[in-house]
Amino acid sequence: MRASEQDGTYPRPILQRERWHSLDGVWDFGYDDGDVGERDAWFAEEGAGGFDRRITVPYPPEAPASGIGETAPHRVVWYRRRIPHEILAAGGEERALIHFGAVDHRAKVWLDGRLVAEHVGGQSPFTADVTGALRPGADAHVLVVRAEDDPADLAQPRGKQDWQDRPHAVWYERTTGIWQTVWTETVAAQRVTDLAWIPDPARGVLAEVTLATPPAAPLTVEIVLSLDGEVLARSTTAVRTPRSRIDVAAPALRNGIDREDLLWSPERPTLLDARVTVRDAATSAVLDTVDSYVGLRSAGVGRGAFLLNDRPYYVRSVLNQGYRPDTLIANSGTAELRREVELIKAMGFNAVRIHQKAEDPRFLYWADRLGLLVWGETGAAYEFGTEAVELLTREWLDLVRRDRSHPSVVTWVPVNESWGASDIPHDPAQRHYSIALANLTRALDPSRPVLSNEGWEHTDSDILGVHDYCGDPAELARRYGDAAAFEAVLAGPGPQGRVLSVTERQTERYAAGDAPLMITEFGGLSVRAGEGDFSYTRTGSDTQYAALLDALFGALRSSRVVAGFCYTQYMDTAQETNGLLFSDGSPKLPLETIRRIVTGEATGETATEKEEEREKEEVQA
Repeated sequence: MRASEQDGTYPRPILQRERWHSLDGVWDFGYDDGDVGERDAWFAEEGAGGFDRRITVPYPPEAPASGIGETAPHRVVWYRRRIPHEILAAGGEERALIHFGAVDHRAKVWLDGRLVAEHVGGQSPFTADVTGALRPGADAHVLVVRAEDDPADLAQPRGKQDWQDRPHAVWYERTTGIWQTVWTETVAAQRVTDLAWIPDPARGVLAEVTLATPPAAPLTVEIVLSLDGEVLARSTTAVRTPRSRIDVAAPALRNGIDREDLLWSPERPTLLDARVTVRDAATSAVLDTVDSYVGLRSAGVGRGAFLLNDRPYYVRSVLNQGYRPDTLIANSGTAELRREVELIKAMGFNAVRIHQKAEDPRFLYWADRLGLLVWGETGAAYEFGTEAVELLTREWLDLVRRDRSHPSVVTWVPVNESWGASDIPHDPAQRHYSIALANLTRALDPSRPVLSNEGWEHTDSDILGVHDYCGDPAELARRYGDAAAFEAVLAGPGPQGRVLSVTERQTERYAAGDAPLMITEFGGLSVRAGEGDFSYTRTGSDTQYAALLDALFGALRSSRVVAGFCYTQYMDTAQETNGLLFSDGSPKLPLETIRRIVTGEATGETATEKEEEREKEEVQA
């Protein structure tokens, strides 16, 4: 099956091979509250250790779906499972790999008693090459994982995971250990280990191909791009180094030929299938073949607008926490992820902001395939210092590399609301941190807008994202009605009592139209909230809820300067009951009503049409 049309179960959508096997399911499990497991060699043999429980992977032990559902803090946990030899069998020069989608927060991995991997970073993937550890002649092998996650360590990136014993305000149950898919793959010794696509809608795509080892002899890398079987581009390149940048030109995009059908957008999410083949240059023998896909689109800013494919595009986004009642930060699989994307689109949104977590890449696959813009974010630390800076920076760079080839991802958000850098206006070190993260992101991926700090205290953001939970539609319309009104807000303390811009460069970029204004968190309404629930504005009935929701969206759509918005939030999550859906996924209003409110379709003019009309007026002026 073509990479663009797989069923969404493959854990790494951008780089696919045929020989893989999921290790999700029931594992042995144990808590190690005394941290004696390594001393007592719980990894040594199958009968060793304190594995007195069973857990369903990839659900964290705090989640009901794991079969444990224990929310008390446990700093160290252990996992173990037997793997039949045929799953890991590697012949000749082949290698047997075990991939981990995410293990929170520090992990050590053993196979048949030998240490095969160590990793730090609770959201980023890692791989263990277990070929040399396979016990000869064994009909099964024993995989053991130790995970360490200190709930009191505020330097550790944790996002919405609470550091207190019980969830409070907008923070939820913590996650310990494995929370994304574990899977095996049998591969060639010389193979593609990383693949990145940098699209250029005017001519084709730039491919960055990384090989496992420096070639001992000349190799060729062949790349074929196709759409529904029609070959659009073919490139064969001789390579002598492990990293290559290959220009793949598509003739259909050149010489002024209009091929709008090749461009990716939420309205028409066209995906080109890509096949990458590595060959021995002398013999033409195939060493490795991977399947992937490409979305040809550009994402940028200018003229006071967000630009998609160089055209103003009004962003209608919703905040999604990515927490589910039964699985918490994990998910129940591809069907649930697809349904989330479909529901978000059905409610009239064309974008989603995954808040304070790096979502499963399979969610990004469905966003790519079905057409939904995504703001890529990461979980924050909650204190500033050397350890926090190092941990977040390392993990963030890994996540940008993981997700940069997804066409749905159009914006990067390394910092939110000064979390982990709470004194940016007054502390030069924290200000430098914010600027450095933004520039480091641009250095790794210059093809997308970057926010140096989402919500307020911007230092060098490509989008001026503002968080405003005002529950008065008239006041919201007054603040953002036109440029003059917003300039007063920009000069003041900000709607949440935090200054919006802390550098002259940021203020100048907004004034020049190079950093468009978006209200990137607003709303937060709940209906019939109970005691202990959290929301920004409470309503007492469905009628009151619908009317206020409609008025708030209308206030922002009426603005002449707002280039997009993000409503808080998609679904009720734990005690935070300000979702458009209840926690069971049922909508608080009929979906068609929510869609009308979000898009303004009943008024006869959508926000996108308003943006197009504004562009025409600017051209005429």
